[in-house]
Amino acid sequence: MNVLWILLQEHVEEAAAEPNVFNLSTSVSFWTLVIFLGLLFVLSKWAFPPILGYAAAREQRIQQGLDDAKRARDEAAALLVTQRAELAQARTQAQEILAEGRQAAEKVRADLLERTKADQEAVVARATREIEQESQRALEHVRREAVELAIAAASRLLEERLGTEQDRRLVTEFLSRALPLDRAGVA
Repeated sequence: MNVLWILLQEHVEEAAAEPNVFNLSTSVSFWTLVIFLGLLFVLSKWAFPPILGYAAAREQRIQQGLDDAKRARDEAAALLVTQRAELAQARTQAQEILAEGRQAAEKVRADLLERTKADQEAVVARATREIEQESQRALEHVRREAVELAIAAASRLLEERLGTEQDRRLVTEFLSRALPLDRAGVA
């Protein structure tokens, strides 16, 4: 037991001495290399495949996200171009509709002016006819009055009364020849 105690003390003294990492000892290096290779084998068999698979899947998701973003950006750019074209077309259509509206308004205005002018001419023609009719009535009235005055004057001169219808007709014919009145109106 003594021997074991001595060996153990030497080993503890070496360990208590200042450790040197660069001090290579064959036994420590061998076991370090064996443990490293074993760990590498275990990791490569069971840990690296899932880690690498996860990394590859993540890379693929990121790439797909980038591709989707690029595709979405391209689609947005195409939609923007389409939307601008539709907006320009809508503006053109709006201008055309406004122009058609102006033309329709001008046409309605011209129609209204034409109708107003026609109505005005009709009113003037009707007024002219009414004036002509009134002047004809006035002429007839004046002729009747003239006949009555002529009969009254003749009966005073003759001191007899003319009352028969034939006498009135003769006086009317005489006055028509003696006093020709204009049919279009009173002069």
